[in-house]
Amino acid sequence: MPAFGTITPSQLIRLIGTPDAPAIIDVRDEDDFAADPRLLPGARRSAHGAVAALAPGFAGRPAVVVCQRGKKLSEGAAAILRVHGIAAEGLEGGWLAAVAAGLPAIPAQLLPADGEASLWVTRARPKIDRIACPWLIRRFIDPGARFLFVAASEVAGVSDRFGATPFDIEGVTLSHRGEMCSFDAFLDDYGLHSEALDRLALVVRGADTDRHDLAPQAAGLLAISVGLSRQFKDDLAQLEAGMVIYDALYRWARDGFDEGHDWPAGRKA
Repeated sequence: MPAFGTITPSQLIRLIGTPDAPAIIDVRDEDDFAADPRLLPGARRSAHGAVAALAPGFAGRPAVVVCQRGKKLSEGAAAILRVHGIAAEGLEGGWLAAVAAGLPAIPAQLLPADGEASLWVTRARPKIDRIACPWLIRRFIDPGARFLFVAASEVAGVSDRFGATPFDIEGVTLSHRGEMCSFDAFLDDYGLHSEALDRLALVVRGADTDRHDLAPQAAGLLAISVGLSRQFKDDLAQLEAGMVIYDALYRWARDGFDEGHDWPAGRKA
């Protein structure tokens, strides 16, 4: 049972990657952060005494504050946020407990600067990887990420002129690698492998590379993705609808993958 005003690592991992994920604020001091310069998914850095300035951006959203050991810095910063009307908790045991519990951690140099939303660019008219990757980015890397869908021939130019990171196109880092797809590349480069995300990645890979033998769900994901692309003319509207689909697939991959369904229940074979 966590103490008042705290959340355990096991409770937090159940929220990360879902639409209900809290804002995560890392207030480790500079020496502790320099010793392990990684962040939990979606986290942003802040000096412990400056968290009050962040409160307006968290209106209506809970927050979790992380310091090195879950002591005075996170306790005090969470209390300050509560004074400003934010439902804030400290992470029990702090960063050290999060690492020991196996929570995903991303190298900070791969994340956008504090207060900035990342900008990404890929080919227009997405189907599978170009919906799955934005879902992964928003749920595990940058909740405020923005996506540009442009003509395939213009992705490189748009990336150069607008400072957007390209993905899922030939000749860039975050794209297909051998038999692996772009979703796999993100898991590798951002250190996001987990049992649930690896299970989801297998389905995405099977659907995106037309290898339905990899997972029985791959053919279904292909069918849904093709139908979704035909339902929407606006790629951004399609992305928002796709977020719901991948939220559901993630929950299946995390804790519903072994559930079957039959009707009527309990019928004899």
